Amino acid sequence: MEGPTRRPSRTVAPWVLADPPSMGAIFWRKTVLPTRVSQKDRLQRFYERFKGDDQVLVLINADPDAIASAMAVKRLLWRKTAGVNIASVNIVKRPDNLAMIRLLNIRMEQVGDVDPARFTRFVLVDSQPAHHELFTPFAFDVVIDHHPITDVAAPLVDVRPDYGATATILTEYLRAARIKPSAKLAAGLFYAIKTDTDNFKRRAAPEDIRAFQYLFRHANIPLVRKIEQSEMRLDFLRFFKSALQERRIRKGRVFVHLGPVPSPDILVLIADFFMRVEDIHWSVVSGLHDRKLVVILRNDGIRKDAGLVAKRSFGDIGSAGGHHSAARAEIAVNELPKSLDPKDAAKVQNWIIAALSRNTNHRRQNR
Repeated sequence: MEGPTRRPSRTVAPWVLADPPSMGAIFWRKTVLPTRVSQKDRLQRFYERFKGDDQVLVLINADPDAIASAMAVKRLLWRKTAGVNIASVNIVKRPDNLAMIRLLNIRMEQVGDVDPARFTRFVLVDSQPAHHELFTPFAFDVVIDHHPITDVAAPLVDVRPDYGATATILTEYLRAARIKPSAKLAAGLFYAIKTDTDNFKRRAAPEDIRAFQYLFRHANIPLVRKIEQSEMRLDFLRFFKSALQERRIRKGRVFVHLGPVPSPDILVLIADFFMRVEDIHWSVVSGLHDRKLVVILRNDGIRKDAGLVAKRSFGDIGSAGGHHSAARAEIAVNELPKSLDPKDAAKVQNWIIAALSRNTNHRRQNR
């Protein structure tokens, strides 16, 4: 958090700079900064990474927070670089995300269609290189995120896990640059904070509230409502029917395994839906997509840590992590135990329940 300090601290800040690697260096040398860095200093160091003739590629794993944050980076670099493109590592299928892209006139490419040789600078927002295999080939110049920090090596890293949304961080950059966001940009950032904090039902920082209030004054709110009302597709409804029929409830925890799904977004919608049911404290919804087992975790956030449980349960065989009240795990089918048939829905669900139960019980015993 920002604020005055009597004595500069020399501990590693949540916002860290890194110098380019020297010849023969194994690790990048990170500059240790005072814990409290002004927004103007953050902005200056951001702009120092770019030149007027740079072609910039902003990479994202597209969701509302990532999309809005990429829009903000593009606005920050307007007339300061030769061009800014946005590319996504995932295919956007959720109706609300598609509506956001359409209504806010966002131009976005698939990373597979992009020639990296066209670009001189690479920016990653709302993610970190370890979060997706398609980020691996890129040498990022700037990484801005709000998820728990991983081993990030880049000349400029701004990771603030206490924040509820990356959009909040980018709103602070815009304000430091004295850039008034357009109604559409403000709508995108406003909607991003709403979704990533789940209307402030998830953990958030005072900075998220301040950014939200600021954006409200500039956003096209009817446009935000249109995006929100585009959440559901007609063909998703049959999966809700299956989830209601196949659900298993144990001591306030609901478990559902849906088998093959056309999009993991269905799992997210159903997991969020079950959290609206009285006396449900955990919602775990899983399915198979693109040769991966995807597990979505939600909880009420009361003395729980979904991200830690996901990492302990599935991190050894796949990618897993998240926040206190929301997490996700993705495991390649060929990494599952050999004795587990992915086509046997009952066995897959039992395996997930057993893995999660071990770790939730472990957390209770260590309180």
